[in-house]
Amino acid sequence: MSDTPATLRAVSSDSSTVTVTESAEGGFAQELFDGRHRLLADEPASAGGKDLGPGPYELLLMALGACTSMTVRLYAQRKQWPLEGITVRLKHSRSYAQDCKDCDTKPVMLDHIERELEFKGKLDAAQTAKLLDIAEKCPVHRTLSKPVHITTKLRLHA
Repeated sequence: MSDTPATLRAVSSDSSTVTVTESAEGGFAQELFDGRHRLLADEPASAGGKDLGPGPYELLLMALGACTSMTVRLYAQRKQWPLEGITVRLKHSRSYAQDCKDCDTKPVMLDHIERELEFKGKLDAAQTAKLLDIAEKCPVHRTLSKPVHITTKLRLHA
């Protein structure tokens, strides 16, 4: 892609690595590059950003929504069901845990993602129920539903 800075192309030329660097736009703006696609992420103006792109949690929700829709579409196609369209709406929130160990000594915040699916097409009740079940099996949903181990290392400049 011609408008991708050479430094990003050099750092992340394969699609298994995502590279995120601060944007020349300044502030909190970030350039996200996966080897083929370039996106901008930012914080909203209310949080000190310039609102040049979605924020980190919006990107997370977009990934979950896209994966959910793709997984449901793939299943419906395999079954040759009359699914004409899929819409996924997502919201992220945090709430205090109502019933947890150690709540008396420290506040415990729980992340909550609300996902709403809308299917268009002449699906019967059994097909709709099965597609809802399949949505729970999308790979991003599975990743978010388990503990994730993240390792961090420092790369020193030469």
